[in-house]
Amino acid sequence: MVHVEMTVPTSAEQIFAVLSDGWLFAAWVVGASHIRAVDPDWPAVGSRLHYSVGMWPCTVDDSTQVSEVDPPHLLELEAKLRPLGAAWIRLELTETALDQTEVRMYEHIKRGPGIFVPDLFQEVLLLPRNKESLSRLADLAVGRSQSAANYIQREQHP
Repeated sequence: MVHVEMTVPTSAEQIFAVLSDGWLFAAWVVGASHIRAVDPDWPAVGSRLHYSVGMWPCTVDDSTQVSEVDPPHLLELEAKLRPLGAAWIRLELTETALDQTEVRMYEHIKRGPGIFVPDLFQEVLLLPRNKESLSRLADLAVGRSQSAANYIQREQHP
């Protein structure tokens, strides 16, 4: 199982707000290139988002489904990885101090031909990708919280 973690200088609520906006999925998930549709109840258990993976015109359409959610602490997903099968992905958010959250991301291939890919090879492929995905997620969450704080400050002190 691939495991990466990062401490992000914002609240779990701010990070979960990014995770809860399915239309932002391609902005932080490395490889996702285009969001085609998001179920209106995303990220409720069973809801899905539909996206394309790869660079146009060589894309594959796939989807990800929520299997467990506990806002703002946990989001567990099943992502289709055609033609490899499906992956289990778990994001855990733990506030360690005021406006500081540790984000842990776990991933492994759970079914399909991809289960025969050795763990070491999965790690070599997924570790850098997942580190970059967490970095993008952190930038979105921090940027959105700073934008909101700057807006509130401007409104209070015109």
